[in-house]
Amino acid sequence: MARPKRDFPPAAAILALADGEGRLALRVTPGARSEEVALGDGVVLVKVRAKPTDGEANTAVVALLAEALDLPTSRLRMLRGATGRNKLIAVAQH
Repeated sequence: MARPKRDFPPAAAILALADGEGRLALRVTPGARSEEVALGDGVVLVKVRAKPTDGEANTAVVALLAEALDLPTSRLRMLRGATGRNKLIAVAQH
């Protein structure tokens, strides 16, 4: 049986928070009970179940954001914040 599609904010609303160069500011909560993407005050709030061990949470964040934007993960690149909760992600427009 197929899993139900996750309830994400519209991709256009997420991308509206990007700066002029297509960069999104994220505030991440690793080790959360559930995974979600929400819109905050100028940032995208991302909760992932993965723990911040060996980059697992970063991988989960990129995968979840790609799913929310309906993009392949190859179009997202972490620019800053690999070891912190505040991250900057570049979204390639090609």
